[in-house]
Amino acid sequence: MSKKKNVTFSWAVKNIIWPRRKTLFIGFILIVLSRLASLVLPGASKYLIDDVIAKKDIPMLKTLLLVVIGAILVQAVTSFLLTRILSVEAQHLIAQLRTKVQKKVLSLSVGYFDDNKSGALVSRIMTDVEGVRNLVGTGLVQLVGGTLTAVISLFLLIRISATMTLFVLVPVAIFAVIALKAFGKIRPIFRERGKLNAEVTGRLTETLNGVRVIKGFNAEQQENNVFEDGAKRLFENVKSSLTATALVTSSSTFLLGLASTGIMGIGGYLIIQGDMTFGDFLAFTLYLGFLIAPIVQMSNIGSQLTEAFAGLDRTEEIMRMEPEDTADKRPVKLTAIRGDIVFDNVSFSYEEDKEVLKNISFEAPAGSVTALVGSSGSGKSTIAGLAATFLNSNQGTITIDGKDISKVSLSSYRQHLGVVLQDDFLFEGTIRENILFPRPEASETALFEAVKGAYVNEFTDRFEDGLDTVIGERGVKLSGGQRQRISIARALLADPRIIILDEATSNLDTVSEVYIQKSLNVLMKDRTTFVIAHRLSTIRQADQILVIEKGEIAERGTHDALIAKEGRYYELFTYQSRI
Repeated sequence: MSKKKNVTFSWAVKNIIWPRRKTLFIGFILIVLSRLASLVLPGASKYLIDDVIAKKDIPMLKTLLLVVIGAILVQAVTSFLLTRILSVEAQHLIAQLRTKVQKKVLSLSVGYFDDNKSGALVSRIMTDVEGVRNLVGTGLVQLVGGTLTAVISLFLLIRISATMTLFVLVPVAIFAVIALKAFGKIRPIFRERGKLNAEVTGRLTETLNGVRVIKGFNAEQQENNVFEDGAKRLFENVKSSLTATALVTSSSTFLLGLASTGIMGIGGYLIIQGDMTFGDFLAFTLYLGFLIAPIVQMSNIGSQLTEAFAGLDRTEEIMRMEPEDTADKRPVKLTAIRGDIVFDNVSFSYEEDKEVLKNISFEAPAGSVTALVGSSGSGKSTIAGLAATFLNSNQGTITIDGKDISKVSLSSYRQHLGVVLQDDFLFEGTIRENILFPRPEASETALFEAVKGAYVNEFTDRFEDGLDTVIGERGVKLSGGQRQRISIARALLADPRIIILDEATSNLDTVSEVYIQKSLNVLMKDRTTFVIAHRLSTIRQADQILVIEKGEIAERGTHDALIAKEGRYYELFTYQSRI
């Protein structure tokens, strides 16, 4: 844990504190001025009692009041500037960090998203970075300022009475030990809270996205129980941190209160003995407040900084992850491509010793249509995922135009790639915005060609707002066939050389399927296409059909050839024909 803590601290210094050293330096100057100004009042109180009042010195009273007013003005101005400069910079940093983390997350592989809930990732992007406001904001500067005030106050206290000061330092030292121990316990609690918060947020996001399934199965109470359990665990975590914080606060109250009581006794005795003036005693008491207050404040700031580093632990964890597309591992950049794809003895497994694909070999020439059929879980989608570079093969090679795809820059490859999925994702917004997603700068002519090619105009012409119709989250206001045609129009507008169609015609009514099939024919023309289809009637014209069973190619050939062979494909086709 200490090694991890040191790594996070050095990362925070290098990436957060050091780049803003000028702003923090200005903050330190302002906090020094503010703290020095705050020490004027206790000193002025001594002179007021021992000199001004005792000697009835009116001119000195006027001078004293002017000095105090000047000190108060300095405190007010520096306090405003501290908030204006550091707090604003802290919020700016939070915005920048969120942008960096979001950019980093999107650079990670598809497998990372498969292993992590979207809601949890939202929490890591939006919540974990908020603690840095205590590093760049007033928290860190106040910690330094509080330390400075305590040191100066300690020096002034020793000047007034070394005996009383020594009595104060004993409980203060005990409090410091307790605070350090408590903060050591608190940091893992804060780190665990980040995980719990991400988990609860992730489940809540899933619940809201799946509300139709929940209501359809009358499962509201079940989801309520799951969320209540998560909220309870989060509460227990917060309770633990509050307990540790309360221990620090109550310790400070008791120990420092004990010190104050002792000061009253010692100070009263010294005044009676004539070894201390009343002005000295009042100044000592006020300076003692300036020694104690920063220490108590530092305990609160220490808690905030502990929370900040706990969040940064998780942020740093993401920032240190290697993106899927790096120049050193993928140096080959593609420009124009033909679209010849070859699988050569490709094997793949999601888990060790559990192969999903075994020695898959086939060629998909440029402009050809390769259909993948077989039972569920046979490996069809895995082949498509490998062709789309969403997955990386464990053995064997996949080439694009003769180049090893594992060495090819993903951005240069994917700019020639288009995907249409069974449950394709549409963004909240208008139909126009969703079609323009791959090419926001596309002309109206290109847009309408894609709209016509995918037969989107067949239903948008009936809408009052046409292409500017708002479709709701994930296109909830549209039918399945309408969403699918928008997805195809989006792929048409992208004008890719390689198309991945994952069960694009399943679960559609007959009318919708006719339109989808027409638009797919337009989309597949002269493009290398991989089609995963449960409805075998839709792939009769494929150049080659691969029958995948248990991760291997059981059969291959054209529709007619496979029917004549009367093997597995023949069984699947005749079975569907009878349904």
